Amino acid sequence: MRHLLRMAGHSGRTNMHARNLAIVWAPNLLRSRDIEAAGFNGTAAFMEVRVQSIVVEFILTHVEQLF
Repeated sequence: MRHLLRMAGHSGRTNMHARNLAIVWAPNLLRSRDIEAAGFNGTAAFMEVRVQSIVVEFILTHVEQLF
């Protein structure tokens, strides 16, 4: 998480601020076998990734307090 926070610090050059990093990394960081087994697709899959990205963005914006 600290590494991703450092990456977000370069968002002026990379446009990878905390929200974009969360969208990219959330499905890997918060992977759920139950969700994969249920075979989510379409809207359900989008909503799940959205929730995951919100959680990861929260963690990234509060790294110092959490860790």
